[in-house]
Amino acid sequence: MSMAYDLPEVPDLPEVLDRREGPYGEVVLRRHGGLLQIIANGCFLMDTSDGRSERRLVDAALAALDASGGRPAPHVLIGGLGVGFSLAHAAANPRWGRITVVERERAVIDWHRHGPLAELTREALADPRTEVVAADLTDFVNETCATFDALCLDIDNGPGWTVTEGNDALYAESGLASCARVLRPGGVLAVWSAQPSPEFEETLRNAGFQQVHTEEIPVARGVPDVVHLGVRPG
Repeated sequence: MSMAYDLPEVPDLPEVLDRREGPYGEVVLRRHGGLLQIIANGCFLMDTSDGRSERRLVDAALAALDASGGRPAPHVLIGGLGVGFSLAHAAANPRWGRITVVERERAVIDWHRHGPLAELTREALADPRTEVVAADLTDFVNETCATFDALCLDIDNGPGWTVTEGNDALYAESGLASCARVLRPGGVLAVWSAQPSPEFEETLRNAGFQQVHTEEIPVARGVPDVVHLGVRPG
């Protein structure tokens, strides 16, 4: 007599769409079900599942600008293109004057211009306010002569969980001083993190930022994502 058994479901395996080796290590774009995912050196960075945290990063910076007096057509620097949620959200808001995105991985830029991520950012990249700069963010804030009204940084999983070791310097007092240098007086620094960090808040204050606070962003599981905020005096 034959017997029937229910076989366990085999989960879908991620499909690698592109894999590049660059100056900072390996970066991978893969599809898992209906999601696109970016992996750097084996570390999961982000996917296209939600985006509320990335959108809130941009909105929190604009709200902090308004709270400190506001200004017409502010210029925002977005650190990290990622899957494009922050850029697309900023471009959808006519209040932003100019939008500069700094992304060090040329593969990520390619995936948005000519690859699977283009669907998310095609309109934003075509917006005349948008400029994409291929550069390391730490180098950029140390070297640029440009100034901004807001810096929205999302290049790591947080100040205490960086993708590459060299990024640590950005969250130290010296790195935050470089961020303050490119901010106009009263400008806002907003830093995304996967978890709260009272230590980073203290570092922001020690670097001279005022009105330092943290906003929580609820997520489906685990501790909330957060946005750390500080205002340059002036």
